[in-house]
Amino acid sequence: MWQEKDGQLYRKFEFKDFMEAFGFMSQVAEAADGQDHHPTWTNTYNKVEIWLSTHSAGDKITDKDRKLSKSIDAIYENYQK
Repeated sequence: MWQEKDGQLYRKFEFKDFMEAFGFMSQVAEAADGQDHHPTWTNTYNKVEIWLSTHSAGDKITDKDRKLSKSIDAIYENYQK
C-alpha cells in the first residue's frame, strides 16, 4: 500500500530473492520511461523501496505519480502469483 510521506508517495516491495527484485525494477523502469516519469528508489537484496513525486511541480505528489504508482502495483501483482 502506498503511503504519503514527506510530500511523496512511498512503498516498500519484497521479493523471494535479488533476481526477482531486479526483474521487477527492470519492468518498472520500462513503465516509468514510457510515462516520462522516473522514480527515486533503492534496492537491497530482495527489497525495493520507491518514492514518487513530480520534480517539475516542486517535488509534490501529482496525477503523474498516482498513475505511475498504479502501473507499479500492476507489475508487482504479477510477482504475487
